[in-house]
Amino acid sequence: MPVITDTSGSAAFERLCEKLNSPTFGRTVGGEDADIDFLSELMNSPTLQGLVGVHDALEGRGDEPISCDNILILREMKDDLAVLALKNNHARELCEILNSPHFKALIEAHDDVAAKNYEVVPPEVFPSFIDNQSGPQSGIYSLGTTMDAIRMVGIRKNPDEALGITVRSEDAGLVIARILAGSMIDRQGLLHVGDVIKEINGQAVSNPEQLQEVMKKSNGNVTLKILPNQRDQNAVSQVFLKAHFSFDPKRDNLIPCRDAGMAFKYGDILQVVNQDDQFWWQASKVDSNELSGLIPSQQLEEKRKAFVRPEFDYTHKSLLCGIMTKKKRKVMYQSRINAEYDRTDLMIYEEVTRMPPFHRKTLVLIGAQGVGRRTLKQRLIKADPSRFGAVLPHTSRPMKPGEQSGGEYWFCTTDEMIRDVAENKFVEFGDFDGSFYGTKFDTIRQCIRSGRMCILDISPQAAKVIKTSEFMPYIVFIGAPPVEIMRNMHEYARQHGRTDRMKSEQDFRATLDESKRIERQYKQYFDHTIVNDNVDETYNKLRKAIEALSTEPQWVPVTWVY
Repeated sequence: MPVITDTSGSAAFERLCEKLNSPTFGRTVGGEDADIDFLSELMNSPTLQGLVGVHDALEGRGDEPISCDNILILREMKDDLAVLALKNNHARELCEILNSPHFKALIEAHDDVAAKNYEVVPPEVFPSFIDNQSGPQSGIYSLGTTMDAIRMVGIRKNPDEALGITVRSEDAGLVIARILAGSMIDRQGLLHVGDVIKEINGQAVSNPEQLQEVMKKSNGNVTLKILPNQRDQNAVSQVFLKAHFSFDPKRDNLIPCRDAGMAFKYGDILQVVNQDDQFWWQASKVDSNELSGLIPSQQLEEKRKAFVRPEFDYTHKSLLCGIMTKKKRKVMYQSRINAEYDRTDLMIYEEVTRMPPFHRKTLVLIGAQGVGRRTLKQRLIKADPSRFGAVLPHTSRPMKPGEQSGGEYWFCTTDEMIRDVAENKFVEFGDFDGSFYGTKFDTIRQCIRSGRMCILDISPQAAKVIKTSEFMPYIVFIGAPPVEIMRNMHEYARQHGRTDRMKSEQDFRATLDESKRIERQYKQYFDHTIVNDNVDETYNKLRKAIEALSTEPQWVPVTWVY
């Protein structure tokens, strides 16, 4: 027998390939020709030969790595460059390179090779099976599990990154309750909801406290012994919701794990990826790099709003959170005993969908009386009468001398108005000095059919009526500025002859209070808010918002599309 002098992996690989190509190899091992051909093709592939060459290069070099934690150095470099990048283009370009996920993966791979993590051998799953062909010894596997059910999962844990799972204790052991979308575990795809965690790095775990204690001590490679969930996984659902409240998991006493929660603000668009849990959904913020987290479900938040008094509702104004009280909010309902209240006034989430830029059919200006809505409407129409239009209200009052129907009003009889109101032909109506006034849906439709954007300055109660797929409104709330600014604006208008009306301090305060009430009560219907503290600036902001509808994607109620 010849003496083997080359013990490298490449040499051994070449000898194996030579034996595979030998005509007697198949008879020697007793394999099928098709299996031998497949194995020969695999062993002769350039990719596998390249991997063997890399292995020899790693084993043959005696150089010791300078550092095995270069990923931490990378983070420090990025922190140092963050300020400099604001002033220097070269530093900004370097920051972009260092923030690249590919560069980060390269450094992590270097650290793994430097630390020789590839040499780590996972603990034996069935230590007795090799020595005793009759099967594993009794008592090794709890709950009567079989060898086929157990599997080992290896993950690499970064010191500052959470696993992204929540667990619960059951009779079967420590069960994975949920996996947060976008987390480290979710990206690897090795664990699933319902899997039972038996051991971590050889240490048995049976409750969440043990899991946290073991994971705190574990860095780098972590090996988990898993009893897989045999049930089929449900398909991931994706729903987009507009939040009509703010949420901070750090101040919520009901959330299962505060670190797993995701904070959001009023008006944020959320992508819900999992709704399996009755009370806690998984979601992420659209156009955000943040990982997904837990948010309250519609059912949970409705219960919280119904049983928590407003002064104890942390999502709006209180420092207390998750406090349940036996007193329902009957006071709130009794304060508005009229036909304007309905369930939608307690909107929690609104399902929306993303649409490409398009022109809205109507522009609705909402605000307190005297805040400047009509001035803005008239200015828009005067600036571009071919693009913007308005409607004439109907009234049952008698015509004055010189008036005619279609001038400032459409005149009709009291009986006609009562009949049309009963047939829901008015978007809004009311009575003043013994006569009825109102805006008909048909007049809005006529303006839209003329190709113009219909501008409405209706009451806030009518916003919920007009917000449909037929009228596709862009609803803008015109907010009142502080009293001092309102006083100065009114005095300026009087000096320039724009008004001769006198207003008192009480009038300004009443306007501000009414503005705050409208915003608090109806803001779930608003698409945009502008505080009118300067007429020219407010007009320019309004025009800019309208122009953006034709150039930027829009989130609209899903009922407008489906």
